[in-house]
Amino acid sequence: MPPPSFVLFAHALSGPERGNVLTERSLLSALRDDVPAWVHLDGKQSGADEWIARHLDYLDPQAIEALLDVDTRPRMTVLGDGMILILRGMNFNAGEDPEDMVSVRMWIDAHRIVTISRKRVMAIERMNEAMTTGEGPADAGAFLVKLVEDLTFNIANFQKDLDTRAVEMEHQVISGSSEGLRKQVVDMRLKIIAARRFLGPQRDALSAVGLARLDFLDPPTHREIQEEQLKMIRVVEDMDELRDQAMILREELSGQLSDRLNRNMFVLSILSAIFLPLGFLTGLFGVNVGGLPGLEDRNAFLWLCLAMGALVLLQLLLLWRLRWIGRGG
Repeated sequence: MPPPSFVLFAHALSGPERGNVLTERSLLSALRDDVPAWVHLDGKQSGADEWIARHLDYLDPQAIEALLDVDTRPRMTVLGDGMILILRGMNFNAGEDPEDMVSVRMWIDAHRIVTISRKRVMAIERMNEAMTTGEGPADAGAFLVKLVEDLTFNIANFQKDLDTRAVEMEHQVISGSSEGLRKQVVDMRLKIIAARRFLGPQRDALSAVGLARLDFLDPPTHREIQEEQLKMIRVVEDMDELRDQAMILREELSGQLSDRLNRNMFVLSILSAIFLPLGFLTGLFGVNVGGLPGLEDRNAFLWLCLAMGALVLLQLLLLWRLRWIGRGG
């Protein structure tokens, strides 16, 4: 009899069933036996919680509650001979943002591994492919290391992509070609904030795994987990630096916008200062009253234009002497 539809993957890590997809009976037997086995469940499908409560009742109640929890953050808790480990991975599902990280809930001990997710997790699917071809891990410690390496690798790649984008935007800001860049900077800041929310707790969870003393965590496994924890520390530090860099870029863009606005206002002020006296003169000579000079002189308009031109030259000379125009502004 095949497993229920919410049982997405089921494998024995060693023994004669290694590499085969387990039936429900063999799966339940493997999860109770000493042969290490792994099952992955879809937490969104109905019946998964009842199946766990009925068939995995030998697990600690706290472990079952953590596996079925909807809202999670990365953490690790040792319960008896096993542990609850909740991690996050990049979200590569179609139509979704990578920074909206997907959660992997895991119970792991020396003989059984139960993982649950509410969305597709590519790292879990790659693990299933490796198990199907017989190239997957053969024990719980190796399983944990392989999964953590996969998740950390993709998180590090996400951070590197953001770092590359930040460098490109920095060059654009320096070169002055910042058209449409404000939206890109805001988008990057939101990505950093969304991912950073989980990366700090994930670093702490891996640190706790590296310090845990459980039978399936032998010295080589500890060293591998500690190495992944160091990578997560570096990623978190780089993400904090990127967050600060994005803030500086935003401030620089705001400064450039303010400078551009100030330059435009300055030009308008200069033009207003030049044309204000001219407007006064044209208004004064445009009044329709008797006694206005030049009404009978055929050359009066020419003399008025020459006087206004001289006034403009005088104003420009004054502005130049005041260093408002020319000579470096």
